[in-house]
Amino acid sequence: MTTLDVVIPVHNEERDLPRCVDRLLTELPALFPHSFRITVADNASTDRTWEIAQDLTREHDRVRAVHLPRKGRGGALKEVWSVSDADVLAYMDVDLSTDLRAVAPLVAPLLSGHSDLAIGSRLAHGARVVRGLKREVISRCYNALLHATLATHFTDAQCGFKAIHARAAHRLLPLVEDTAWFFDTELLVLAERAGLRIHEVPVDWVDDPDSRVDIVPTALADLRGIARMRRRTPRALPATAPERVPA
Repeated sequence: MTTLDVVIPVHNEERDLPRCVDRLLTELPALFPHSFRITVADNASTDRTWEIAQDLTREHDRVRAVHLPRKGRGGALKEVWSVSDADVLAYMDVDLSTDLRAVAPLVAPLLSGHSDLAIGSRLAHGARVVRGLKREVISRCYNALLHATLATHFTDAQCGFKAIHARAAHRLLPLVEDTAWFFDTELLVLAERAGLRIHEVPVDWVDDPDSRVDIVPTALADLRGIARMRRRTPRALPATAPERVPA
């Protein structure tokens, strides 16, 4: 059985995908002392991304690829994570903005049984972040809004660097409704409501100037997601208080 399944969700990333996979295959063996697999989750690309993903699977035993007909990072993660046989399921953005030296600290508490989910945080003490003022302000305001409206305790909902133990994933994924960018937030909120342990890892992170995230539509979708989570009555979740594990 594979210890770690690293999922790279992609949509029209023909330029970045090969160097992302090459970097992971080169660096992870020295940084992560367990078995791992890279899964490229192509969600409805219209360029050569799927063709390139298939080429990578033929070239490397540790790479597999899944083609999904619908666009949406959350939907891609939910579908791939739901059928993975790995002990720990992770995802990273294709730009690999997060320093890969954080992989072992991210996964270790899940393998030890200390935590159920682990998230990279650009806002936790000890993180080193290089990004523009606009994105910094938006990120901090969004997480402050989550704290105020949903009583969350995690510091960074949207960092594209997360891992979850398979046990927790199989419990939570059927309850997650969002298939786009709010997927991360919804997963974490459900985890806290279930009393699961969330470990935070301060990360070194460098902003990708070619980010494909459209800020205004994404922000509106996030606001709708927050409103939905405020109205939502937790289903099949124990009424224990959430526990946040300090980094």
